[in-house]
Amino acid sequence: MKKRMFIFSFPIMFLFVQLNFAFALQEAQSEIEFASTPNPVGSGARAMGMGGAFIGIADDATAASWNPGGLVQLKKPELSLVVNGFHRTEDNTLGHYPEAGGSQDVSGKDINYFSIAYPFNFLHRNMVVSLNYQHLYNFTREGRFPDKYSSESTEEGITRITTVDEIIDYQLSGDLSALGVAYCIQIVPQFSFGFTLNFWEDDLLNNKWETTYHSSGSQTIEAPLHPPFIYPEKEDRREQYVFSGFNANIGVLWRTSDKLTIGMVFKSPFTADIKHETVRDDYPKTVADEKLDMPMSYGIGIAYRFSDQFTLSADIYRTEWQDFILKDSEGNETSPVTKKSPDESDVDPTHQIRLGAEYLYIHPPSNYVIPLRAGVFYDPAPAEGSPDDFYGFSLGSGITLGRYVFDIACQYRFGNDIGASMIQNYNSHFSQDVDEYMIYSSLIIHF
Repeated sequence: MKKRMFIFSFPIMFLFVQLNFAFALQEAQSEIEFASTPNPVGSGARAMGMGGAFIGIADDATAASWNPGGLVQLKKPELSLVVNGFHRTEDNTLGHYPEAGGSQDVSGKDINYFSIAYPFNFLHRNMVVSLNYQHLYNFTREGRFPDKYSSESTEEGITRITTVDEIIDYQLSGDLSALGVAYCIQIVPQFSFGFTLNFWEDDLLNNKWETTYHSSGSQTIEAPLHPPFIYPEKEDRREQYVFSGFNANIGVLWRTSDKLTIGMVFKSPFTADIKHETVRDDYPKTVADEKLDMPMSYGIGIAYRFSDQFTLSADIYRTEWQDFILKDSEGNETSPVTKKSPDESDVDPTHQIRLGAEYLYIHPPSNYVIPLRAGVFYDPAPAEGSPDDFYGFSLGSGITLGRYVFDIACQYRFGNDIGASMIQNYNSHFSQDVDEYMIYSSLIIHF
C-alpha cells in the first residue's frame, strides 16, 4: 500500500516542483524594470553637469524636457545634439544563497537629445517653437540567478526529500523615447508659460523592450528503499513589450528679479498601450493588449545669479509611483514595482533633490567662455515599503566659441543595499549595490 501511494504521488510531486520552477523563472526579474533612473528627468550635458538642477534655469533648447516655460529665453534659432554613454555595475546578494551572488556589468550609448528651436515675435509677444527628440528610459540589464534548495515532506509515514538545482539567465534590453513639439510665450517680461506635447509612438521611435529567459536544472526526489529520481528541466522564454502613448510637460518661469528665477513644471500622467508578445519553447506565440498607467510628476526649481559669472540652483521633484499600474488583457491590475495588486502594494512617491552650481570664465579678447559646473543629487527609485536610496554627483565643463557651444559632463550615481522588490519569490533577502557612470556631451549651434 505504501509503495503504491509513493508511486502514485510521484506525478503530483513532479507537477508541484515543475510549477515552482516555472514560477521562479517567471518572477526572477520584474517584467517592467528601468535599468537607469526611473524618475522623469530632462536632458543635456549642461544640465547634467549641474546635477540636474535645471528647472529654474532652463535657458537652452533642452528646456523643453526640463521646463518648457524657459524656452522663451532663447534669442536666436538653435540646433542641439546630445549623446551619452553609460557603464553600470551591479553586485548582487541573495541571502542564504551565496552562489546566486556576484557582479555584472552593462554598458551602452545613445542619442540623448536632439532639437531645433526657433524664437520669434508675434502680437508684441516673444515666442519660441521647437521640435525635440528625447531618450528617456533605458532597460539594458542582464543577470544570472543560480538557486539550489531542498524541501522535505512526509506522507503515509514515508519521508521524501526534493532537491531543486537550477540556473536562471536573463537579458533585458530596450528603450523608451519621445518626440516632442514645444511652444513657449512670454506673458509679461518677468513671466513665461510653455508646454511640450510628447508622442511616445512605437512606429516613430521603436519604443519597446524585451526580456529573454533561459533556465536549466533538475529536481531530484529521494525516498527510503527507492533509487533517486532525477527529473531534468529546461525552459526558454521571450517577452516583448511594445509601448505607445501621449503626454504633456507644462511649465512656467518667473524672473522675480535680475538675480532670482523660479520655475515650475508638471508632467501629466497618461495611459500607454502595450502590445505584449510571449514566445515560450514549444508553445504557440501569444499576443495580448495591455495598458500601463504612467504616473504624474511635478517639480519646482530656483536659480540665483550672484553675478553674470556665478549661479546656484536647486530643484525638488516628486513622482507618484503608487499610480504606476499595469493592466493585463483580462483587466487584472499589478504594480510593476512590487508584482502585487495595487491594494497589496506599499509604494510611496519619490522625491528627487538636486543642487547645482555654474561658474563662467569669460575671456572677452578671444571671445570664448569656459564653464565650470558641479552638482549633487538624491535620486531615489520606487520600491516596496520605502524608496531605494540613490545618490550621486556630477562635474561638467565645455567651451563657447562664437555661435558654437560644446559641453561635457560626467555623472556618478550609486545605491547600496537596494533592489529588494526585484526578486521576492525566494525565501531570502535579495539586494544590490549599484554603481553607474554616465558621460554626456552636447553641441549647440546658434544661427
